[in-house]
Amino acid sequence: MRWLSLAAGIAFVVVAFAAGTRVADTRDGLIAEVITLFSGLAGVSLVLYGLFGGMRPAPRPGAARTPPPPTRPPSARDLAIGAGGLGLASILLGGLFISSGWQWAALGFVILLPMIVGSAFLCGRFLMAR
Repeated sequence: MRWLSLAAGIAFVVVAFAAGTRVADTRDGLIAEVITLFSGLAGVSLVLYGLFGGMRPAPRPGAARTPPPPTRPPSARDLAIGAGGLGLASILLGGLFISSGWQWAALGFVILLPMIVGSAFLCGRFLMAR
């Protein structure tokens, strides 16, 4: 499978170079440019997978595993960072809602969702420990 990916990747790179000769300021030239970019991206991805996809790290001689360090108890700093993150997210989303409407606020919510979840986790972790 890796050899097939490598061959397909090389073929895509060749197609990208061939399409690159037709790039111009016309509609056909812009289509050729898109083909060049996508073909190059797919080709390089397949070539990298073909070269490095099945590699496993070399086994090392057995070493004694050290136990993981104990987790620290949640501090007031966690609560402050979490509350600050939630406050910042609400300010940003409120500004988007007021200036651009609910559609942009919904998109902003999706983009800010990892930050909101992380901040809520920090707040919840502090509150559950007390």
